[in-house]
Amino acid sequence: MKVNIFDVARKSGLSVVTVSRVINNAGTVREKNRQKVLQAMKELGYSPSAAARSLARGKTGVIGIAIMTLNDSFLDAVVKEINDKMAEHHYLLALFISQEDENDMHNAIFQEDRVDGVIVLSPINEERYEQELTRKNIPYVLVDNQQEHSLAPSVQVDNFRGGYEATKHLIELGHVSIAHICGSDSFLSSKERVRGYKAAMSEAGLEPWIEQGNFDIPSGYDIAERWLQTGSLPTAVFAGDDMMAFGVMDALKNNGLRIPDDVSVVGYDDQLFATQLRPWLTTVRQPVESIGAQAIELLLKQIGSKEEHTQDGAEHIKLQPELIVRESTRRLNRP
Repeated sequence: MKVNIFDVARKSGLSVVTVSRVINNAGTVREKNRQKVLQAMKELGYSPSAAARSLARGKTGVIGIAIMTLNDSFLDAVVKEINDKMAEHHYLLALFISQEDENDMHNAIFQEDRVDGVIVLSPINEERYEQELTRKNIPYVLVDNQQEHSLAPSVQVDNFRGGYEATKHLIELGHVSIAHICGSDSFLSSKERVRGYKAAMSEAGLEPWIEQGNFDIPSGYDIAERWLQTGSLPTAVFAGDDMMAFGVMDALKNNGLRIPDDVSVVGYDDQLFATQLRPWLTTVRQPVESIGAQAIELLLKQIGSKEEHTQDGAEHIKLQPELIVRESTRRLNRP
């Protein structure tokens, strides 16, 4: 079996970052640790390639990703795409799972001698990240950021367009009683989906019907249960993410209703289970591959600008979502 940098890290008892520094002759490694790594490389017969020696023109060959949760298949998919793209540029990934109330980032990956750059994925308090990373002169990119007019380099999806297209699809199927279950307004993406929903409803001369969810299955389920108990069921639902859509569908099916015959349902994200549960979910697909590719390319530009001591203006990339029509929506059966 071919020996890799992770084997060297295990053998030496040191981190992959330290091994990377030794391979790249970085001056920030203690001599004792350097000798441990060199001895492990010798014993394992490990000979780093030229690409590994020049890991992406950086000091460490490591890029950090800060993320709030791993319990989201969409965010997981984005991380995977970023990791795959980093590998093409010979970078290693350092993952930091943040907390909303995180106060101390000094012991995380936010150290200039630990990473060459950082991708901050869907941050809640992005100002803290911006201040810390700027102060430490670490290049960074925000993905799915929360500030409308961020001064930081960013990659976003046009969530207004996604919300508009999802709602427009239901309107074109003849629905006029269309409820939208939104997520937390802490997220700009959630607010933009609501704005898109409202625009499509207004354009059609329809009254908006908005419920507050929590980007999870239980909140979608509870809202649908309340509709059923009060006899105020819409004919169509646009959920702000697939999890809430699954919750709505579960509640409806548990009460003997058929999807889409009785109620049409649209989700958002095109998560893993969208085509594994019946009926297959009509949803708005976010361009995961493009998000990962653009985030890496944008970060590499920031790293290059730092090395060349240039100050380029912050670049903002907005990608387009795609409505994926499946089995959970159909034309309204009028009495």
